[in-house]
Amino acid sequence: MPVSFSPRKLQAPRERYPPPLDRVLTSFQGSKQAPAEPKPLATQQTEDILDAILPPRQWVEDGQQWIQKVSSTPATRLDVINLQEKLDQELQRRQARETGICPIREELYAQCFDELIRQVTVNCAERGLLLLRIRDELRMTIAAYQTLYESSVAFGLRKSLQAECGKADMENRIQQLEGELKELDRQVAEWKNKCEMTEKQNAEKKAYDDKKHAEEVAYYTRSNKQLKAQLEAFLAPAKK
Repeated sequence: MPVSFSPRKLQAPRERYPPPLDRVLTSFQGSKQAPAEPKPLATQQTEDILDAILPPRQWVEDGQQWIQKVSSTPATRLDVINLQEKLDQELQRRQARETGICPIREELYAQCFDELIRQVTVNCAERGLLLLRIRDELRMTIAAYQTLYESSVAFGLRKSLQAECGKADMENRIQQLEGELKELDRQVAEWKNKCEMTEKQNAEKKAYDDKKHAEEVAYYTRSNKQLKAQLEAFLAPAKK
C-alpha cells in the first residue's frame, strides 16, 4: 500500500534521522510531524499497539522532518490476497532459499507476520496485542537459540584452536621422543657391539688360557715322568 503524506508544516529539526527501513510487506501511513491531536481511547490504544509492531520512523527531507507510522486502515480480503502475492514475488525476486536457514526468507516472513498482526489489530486490538506477545516470544526464543548457537560455535572454535595448539605441541613432542628413541637405539647397538666384542675377546682369552694351561699341564706331566724315571733308575742299583 503506497505511503501518503499530508501537507503539515514543521519547525526545522535539530537532528537528522535515517530514512525508513525497506519493509515491502508492511502498510504505512506518513505525514509531516505535527503536534499530536486528541484521539479516542480505543483508537489511541490501537495505534499504540501498531507502534509496538513497528515503531514510527523519523527522518529529514528537504529541510523538513517526516514521520512514518504503521497504517491503521482496515484490510480487505483483496489486501490479504495481494499480501500473499507480494510475499511470493519478493521471495522470488530476492532469491530466498526454500529450505534451511535463510535471512532473506526470515525477514520477509517476519514482515508478513507484522502486516497480519496490523490487520488483526485494526479490527480487534486485544487479539492484535495477543499476537504481538506471541511474535515477541517467538523472536525472543529464536534470539536465545541464536545466542546458544553462537556460543556453541565459539566454544567449538576455541576447542578447535586448543586442539590445533595441542596438536602442534604433541607433534613437537613426538619428534623429540623419536629423536630420543633413535639415540637410544644407537646406544643400544653400540653397547651390543661392545658386548659382542667383549664376549669374543673373553672367549679368545679363555681359549688361549685353556691351551696354555693344557700345555703347561702336559709339560709338567712329562717332566714329572722323566724325573720319576730318572729317580727310579738312580735307586735301582742300590737295591741290588
